[in-house]
Amino acid sequence: MRHILSVLMENEAGALARLVGLFAQRAFNIESLNVAPTEDDSLSRLTLVTKGDDQVVEQITKQLNKLVEVIKVVDLTEGAHIERGLMLVKVRAAGALREEVKRSADIFRAAIIDVTATTYTIQVTGNEDKLNAFLEALSGATIMEVARTGVSGVARGEKTLSL
Repeated sequence: MRHILSVLMENEAGALARLVGLFAQRAFNIESLNVAPTEDDSLSRLTLVTKGDDQVVEQITKQLNKLVEVIKVVDLTEGAHIERGLMLVKVRAAGALREEVKRSADIFRAAIIDVTATTYTIQVTGNEDKLNAFLEALSGATIMEVARTGVSGVARGEKTLSL
């Protein structure tokens, strides 16, 4: 099962390397990783996606909580949450295909952020299913390049990761 873990940790050199090293040592796979400072410059919020049953994720959470730099770990998939990813897609689009690609972008509420005579670069935000569906919708076009940020997420309502 797919799990989204949100980790509040100290924003200091080497903290991310120790956290990722913990996953490598125990042969846990990280599908996506997103980290950035929070509203408090001394803290970072790390969001990662991993797969495993509840026992594996419980083990991961226990190991993360043992790290000195880790302040709090929350499995967002245990409750109502909002998740989003950002994807940039560069598409070769010429002739009649240009209008088709533009229509697909409009349908998915994506933004065309760069245009040349033969290409569009499109920005799409949404959950993983939406991003994958957009790529499928472009199946008639030549996709030249895709860059994805990975998941960012928060719990719905009053529940927070903050201290």
